[in-house]
Amino acid sequence: MSKLILLNKPFGVLSQFTGGKDGVDDTLAHLVDVPDVYPAGRLDKESEGLLLLTDDGRLQARIAEPRYRVEKTYLAQVEGEPDEAALAALRSGVMLKDGMTKPAKVERIDPPILWDRDPPIRVRKNVPDSWISLTISEGRNRQVRRMTAAAGLPTLRLVRWSVREWTVEGLAPGEWRELQV
Repeated sequence: MSKLILLNKPFGVLSQFTGGKDGVDDTLAHLVDVPDVYPAGRLDKESEGLLLLTDDGRLQARIAEPRYRVEKTYLAQVEGEPDEAALAALRSGVMLKDGMTKPAKVERIDPPILWDRDPPIRVRKNVPDSWISLTISEGRNRQVRRMTAAAGLPTLRLVRWSVREWTVEGLAPGEWRELQV
């Protein structure tokens, strides 16, 4: 049996157990005290939500390596109102500096009921914001943020909601649960 930990990574936490600038930044070590587990994939410091940790190297590779095309769903609060052209661009793939992305599954959604983010996002009175759900099967660095920006919808808040069948539902920021797989 392998361990699989579903962690709701809070905003501002690095997706690693050690390091950070001079040991000042929060790391996973502050949240999960389970020996011999490692992240299967990453979330940047400014992103929140589901981060999977495992003690099984093969499972880690199957989740994290792009060749396996594991679907990851993100809820993104974006600046502006997505029109059909922006959604169509995301659905067909957008050109980034490191090449064309694969098509994403994307739809506009009502604002989800989520935990408060600390610190809260910057709100501008004259610029509306909205939410989209975006599912990708790649794993480029800051890919969702770069995709939404390329479609004219800069990301204000990014929450990874699910990886495959595993979700962050029911976990508060910093909380985790362990599964046996």
